[in-house]
Amino acid sequence: MEKLVHVRNARYLRNHPLHLEFEDGLQGEVDLADYPRRGPIFQPLADVDFFRQFSLEGGTLTWPNGADIAPERLYEMVLARANPHLEPAG
Repeated sequence: MEKLVHVRNARYLRNHPLHLEFEDGLQGEVDLADYPRRGPIFQPLADVDFFRQFSLEGGTLTWPNGADIAPERLYEMVLARANPHLEPAG
């Protein structure tokens, strides 16, 4: 993705899905249940209480331990969910 995007709003839904809204108006749900298996920095996200401690810093989804997920990646995930024939990178 070449477009610079920022998350404007993130809302906890249940367990690991979040509803995200981007600056350009795109919004949708992402399920981040697989992120705790992506390396040590993401392992604490397996605990739903810790997962819920996310915040937005400069349009990026972050957690208190320093874990973050690039808004471009999240944007791709929302697009892929809305258009199942698209495969998100990464």
